[in-house]
Parts: sequence; C-alpha cells; structure tokens
Amino acid sequence: MKVGVITLGCDKNTVDSERYLAQLSDYSAEYTPELSQADLIIVNTCGFIDAAKKESIDAMIEAARFKTSGRCQAVIAVGCMIERHKEELIESLPEVDLFLGSSEMQKLVPELNERGLLGEASEAVHPGVRLYTGDLPHVRYMKISEGCDHGCAFCAIPLMRGRHRSFALTEVVREAQLLELQGAREVNLVAQDLAHYGRDTRDGVKLPELLEALVAETAIPWIRMLYLYSAGITDRLLDVVAREERVLPYLDMPIQHGSDVVLARMRRPERKRTIRDRVKKFRDAVPNVAIRTTCIVGFPGETEAQFEELLAFLEEMQFERVGAFTYSAQEGTRAAQYPDDVHEAVKRERLERLTELQRAITAERYETRTGRTARALVDRVDVHSGTSMARLPWQADDIDGVTHIDEALPPGTIAEVAVEEVVDDYDFQASVIRVVLPAMAPQPRHGSRQLPIKQVTIGSYGR
Repeated sequence: MKVGVITLGCDKNTVDSERYLAQLSDYSAEYTPELSQADLIIVNTCGFIDAAKKESIDAMIEAARFKTSGRCQAVIAVGCMIERHKEELIESLPEVDLFLGSSEMQKLVPELNERGLLGEASEAVHPGVRLYTGDLPHVRYMKISEGCDHGCAFCAIPLMRGRHRSFALTEVVREAQLLELQGAREVNLVAQDLAHYGRDTRDGVKLPELLEALVAETAIPWIRMLYLYSAGITDRLLDVVAREERVLPYLDMPIQHGSDVVLARMRRPERKRTIRDRVKKFRDAVPNVAIRTTCIVGFPGETEAQFEELLAFLEEMQFERVGAFTYSAQEGTRAAQYPDDVHEAVKRERLERLTELQRAITAERYETRTGRTARALVDRVDVHSGTSMARLPWQADDIDGVTHIDEALPPGTIAEVAVEEVVDDYDFQASVIRVVLPAMAPQPRHGSRQLPIKQVTIGSYGR
C-alpha cells in the first residue's frame, strides 16, 4: 500500500506526520509524494485559526477527489482540527473515511487493519522513529514536549493538545542521534513553549540541561530553538546560548501585543515593561542574538490607539522578524465569549500596516549584519547559475528569508561567508570564503527505517 500525506499547520504537525508514516511502514506501507499514486491519503489538520481550518477542509476535499481521479481507497483526517470538531466534520464531509483526533492516534493501525488496508506487522512500533518526506533532509524538526499549560484567552491549543508534558531526556537525545544519522545538519526544537520543558518532571532537567545533552551527545552543528515564552528564558539558558557555538543565537519569543490593556485581556503573562526588560537582558547576554516574535491584530476591544501602541512598541523593540495574523474567535476559548468588535476590513488594514512597518525594521536590522562574516547552511543549489540558496544563523527555515551565495555548493554544506548586502529587505547576498563542513553523503529517501528507538516513557510522545 502506498501512503500520501498532506501536513498543514505548524512544524509540530510535521513531526507527527513523520511518526505516523513510520508507524505505517511497520505494516509494509510505502510513502509516495504523488497523491495520485496513493492508496491511502492522510490529512494532518490544523485548527489554530479560521484560515487554518479552511485550509484543512479544502485539503480534505481535495484528497477525496483522488478517489475518482487517482487510486485512493481511503482518506484519513487526523490532528488538531479533528480533535475539536470531529462530530460536525463527520456530518459535513462524508467523503472522508476516518477522523482521528490528536488523542486518538493509537487507533490508526487498528482502524486501517479493520479496513484491510495494511499488511502484516514487520517489527515492533517505536514512537521515536520517523520517516522523512521533505526535500531538505539536512533540516529537521524535533518535538520535545506536548500540550500547553498557558491560559491565553485566544488560544485553543490546550483544548486540542492537552496539558503540557515533557518527553524524557534520553528519548529526545536518541531521536536527535537518529536525525543526525539521517543527515540532519540543523535540528529545530519545537513545542508549544520550549521554556516549559522539564517543569512537569521535577527531576532537575530543564531546557538548558537538554541543550547541553544534545551538544554533548550529538555532533549536530546547528541547534535552533523555536517558540518559547520570555518568562522562561533564564540566566542559565542565556549562558548556554552564549557559550555553546552550536546552539544558535536565535530566540523565537511571542509577545502577541504591545498594549498592556490588550495583553491583560489576552491573559498573557507579560507586560510591556517585562518584555522590554527581558529583550534588553537577552541582547546584553548574547550580543549577536536574533529575536523573532508573533503578534495578533484585531483582538476583541482593540482600539486604534491600542494598535498604534503596538506599532510604537515594535518600533522601539526592533525585533529582527515578526509574524502577524488577524484574530479569529476559537470555540471554547475565553476570548470567544468577547464581542468580536473589530471589523474584518479593519483587521486586514491593521495587518498591512504592521507588516509594512516591520518590513522597514527588518531591513534596518539586517543592514547592521552586513560587512561581517558568518556561517551559512546551504539549502538548495542552482547548478545552472552557479549559485546556492542558504541561511544564516538568524534565518530560520521557511520563515526568515534566505541568503544567496555566489557558489554552487551541495545542500547541507556549511560555509563561512562574507555577508555583503540586504536584498529585498528580508534576504541577504553573500560570497563564500571557505567550506567549513562539507555536505554529507546522500541517504536513501525511502526504504527501510533506521535505528529503531525503544520506548522509555510510556505515552511520552503524547499519543
């Protein structure tokens, strides 16, 4: 049986999809990137905001079309959106054969077996094993915890993913070693809040200790942290970032707004003063740090003056990058009880204004990084033009732009480059000085799985 996968939403879903595929490969299933050739299509949905829900529904409908235009026998919808809206989706999308929420994924294999879609089991299922399906095998994502304990008024993630639980340190390290064997040069740590890692286990192992273990027990050259609340960025963590060259000087720290009134209504733990103080502390401790943040515009009750306060705060803080989106009410959240009193046209207009302001801020911040040397990780090569597309330490995969370099180097190469200029506000132009780490030999994209990882903590992967 051939399996196709559509993964929507965050990088945590990417990790989950890889695990589901690995689980199915134990039953002779084979991944195919061509949906028209798939006997089974899995749609891993996102339910974070309305736009993500619409994209998930469209993907389910599109996948179902391959029942007539391809060879698809069944469409399975899984993930966050299913966790919250399963019953209404069953009623409105009869073309989807099976719906499984995030908490029901232990049913995937039994349900498919019942439908006669899987072969015989070939080996024990190991939750840490993953089957890669992307096009950048040197860039991987690794989830270190599941769920969230924060009570933000706008967010339904705790309703979809449950309470926060950290994965065992030994399992995380083993998974990182697996990714390294598969060719990873950059591992991006992901969670709802990385800084919460270890708070529930009470064994003294928290995010700084995890980073030190990854540095000690792997040779992965780039370790990047994605999404952590500022309150958890401690002196100890900053010391590790400043000291360990392989832990990139990059913090992805959501603030969501710049008005204390709106932050309080959002039930956020920070205020302008604490954000301001912590950003200064981060930059003092790690002078070369790049800070990315996230903002919501059009939250219920947001006035024009409060929005202007957000713009002024972004101007003051000078973040390298900002991801912004318009508010949409999510059923079951506290904010869903508030009147959604900011008109959609006003939300879009505010989003455009924020985006334009941040474009100028990013361009200005990036200008300060030109005229120096840095290390670049090559993602893609254009042999015809003799150039490559790479990223610098302050550019995360897929969200922070690219760096164009003047030599055709194989993907996965790490080179020292001279950063020459900013291109189109968000990108860089650089020239190669020397190759620091050659690309690894390519690994087979498909085929047998490698290095099964035994389960240490029952249910540690949030199943």
